[in-house]
Amino acid sequence: MTGLAGVFAGRREDDSAWRGLKVGVATYSLRTLPTDAAIKAIQRVGLRYCSIKDSHLPRKTSAEERKAIAKRFADAGITPLSCGNIGMSKDPANIRDAFQYAKDAGIPVIVCSPDPDTMPILDQMVKEFDIRIAIHNHGPEDKKFPTPYEAWKLIEKYDRRLGLCVDVGHTMRGGADPAEAIRKCRERVYDIHLKDIVRKEPRTPVCEVGRGALDIPGILAALREINFTGHVGFEYEKDANDPLPGLAESVGYTRGVLKTMR
Repeated sequence: MTGLAGVFAGRREDDSAWRGLKVGVATYSLRTLPTDAAIKAIQRVGLRYCSIKDSHLPRKTSAEERKAIAKRFADAGITPLSCGNIGMSKDPANIRDAFQYAKDAGIPVIVCSPDPDTMPILDQMVKEFDIRIAIHNHGPEDKKFPTPYEAWKLIEKYDRRLGLCVDVGHTMRGGADPAEAIRKCRERVYDIHLKDIVRKEPRTPVCEVGRGALDIPGILAALREINFTGHVGFEYEKDANDPLPGLAESVGYTRGVLKTMR
């Protein structure tokens, strides 16, 4: 086994190696890989958590199939802490289906991009299913939630199980500081998409974590400061057909940064 991907093989470490953070992979990073290959990729970079995308846990499956797929991750030593990003329409049946999907798989957090008008329905669903939602911000192209703050304003009067997935790259592209957003919204941050971007501009490519313009040490410090217990998922969007080398580099850089922190 050679290259960066091989460096981490067999070195699946506990949370203490990550300063208590639950660092894993958003499987969107591995979207071109079949489920078993995605599981092996997560193992090869030494991580123990994931956020499952529907490319690996399809929505159009039975309850038994969903449980079986989640079990494949668990049996490999990988705990699914969230699923998504899941689109939600205004149809209450569509929203209920998303919650049932997560419940069947035993997943406690749904990363999603709902319609702003559905907050009352979502409030009912999180109470009924006791599953959190984490609204994902998508940068300046997202007219609903360019930064975490737009979602925060919508959810703050509802049940605390309505929360945020802070995508640090899209947050910066939307004109907000990711570390500051994590601190300001700390009471409702339930998921993190960790990535890097080439420049602090609205339109900029993504890159390996540590090669770009984001203050990754500052973001990690903010997460440790708020004692974040949710999923910190690498969302490596570059190199879709060969993501493992860049993902491994991102993992190694981040682990190194955390190792130097007091």
